[in-house]
Amino acid sequence: MSEQLAVIFDVDGVLTDSYDAHYLSWQRMFGEIGVEFTDEQFRSTFGRTNRDIFAQLYPGKMGPERARQLGDRKEELYREIVRERFRPLPGAVELVDALSSAGFKLAVGSSGPPENVALTLKLLGRADKFAAAVTGADVIHGKPDPQVFQLAGERLGVPPQRCAVIEDAPQGVEAANRAGMTSIAVLGTTTRERLSHARLVVERLSELSPQQIRELIGSRIQH
Repeated sequence: MSEQLAVIFDVDGVLTDSYDAHYLSWQRMFGEIGVEFTDEQFRSTFGRTNRDIFAQLYPGKMGPERARQLGDRKEELYREIVRERFRPLPGAVELVDALSSAGFKLAVGSSGPPENVALTLKLLGRADKFAAAVTGADVIHGKPDPQVFQLAGERLGVPPQRCAVIEDAPQGVEAANRAGMTSIAVLGTTTRERLSHARLVVERLSELSPQQIRELIGSRIQH
């Protein structure tokens, strides 16, 4: 078995503070078609694929082509907003650099479209640090299904028990756990209680270090 360790980052809410940008882009998109979109609706769907979000908001009432059109428009608006006000999560760049220097393989596993992920990594200035990127376009099933993280691990060539996942959403933590990986949750978009199924919960990324993550993965392997 390879001794290589890996860390898979979610993107929204982990590498970038994109909560407000996503909320605003959903509001603008729905506003264009005369539909109200509330903060409660947004919170209940954050971190999921657009396909799953439309299925939750309009169960059995919206065809796939219409959902794709509205989803594409929402993502166009999102990218416009992010280009004007990109906000990396505090400590994200430093943690990526530290893990890379410590020899970890890095990937991203996101429910978002590839254009959003590519833009975030570009604006973060660290695209070259990531050996793999899995997006919503690569998977059939969104989080909490483990497919996104399983595929990221496969592309890195690192077995699940040697991978850690950093997430901010309950569905993402569940996906990491179901993938057989070490789940780490960072607070910001939800409460500590809703993230209690993570192996470790931190308030900010600056609390994490390569050695700590190495030990966390190691303790899980030994058990």
